[in-house]
Amino acid sequence: MPEIEQTELASAPADQFYSGALRRIGRAMPILAVTLTAAAWWKFGLRIAVGFACGCAIAYINFHWLKRVIGAFVDRATGAATRQSGKGIVFRFLFRYVLMALGAYVILAVLPASLNGLLAGLFVPVAAILCEAAYEFYAALTRGV
Repeated sequence: MPEIEQTELASAPADQFYSGALRRIGRAMPILAVTLTAAAWWKFGLRIAVGFACGCAIAYINFHWLKRVIGAFVDRATGAATRQSGKGIVFRFLFRYVLMALGAYVILAVLPASLNGLLAGLFVPVAAILCEAAYEFYAALTRGV
């Protein structure tokens, strides 16, 4: 029995560290968006940078809406106290795609030359996840987490 308790105590700091990954990814996305938008403006011009910034905004909103919807799904599946109906959760899950498509349509109607920037901006969450993976690798090597 004492060995099990030691293992549980040893994994507590690691669990606490890894549980903050979603928060760190959410904070990294705006930083990456601003930095990469400036780089796109310098390298490709204003139209591509505006498209990229719009893609970043859509991706950021989508990330947070997806996080909320998945949390609601989990609460509903585990039977946690929730006041949301199943139909409402599914509606919100599907409605975010309608809003993203509408936003992309408006952006492309105003600045059609920014399509490549818009599509690139949608990948900002992937860049934030890669940054998080690199940080976790670094933390595992240096702190043994």
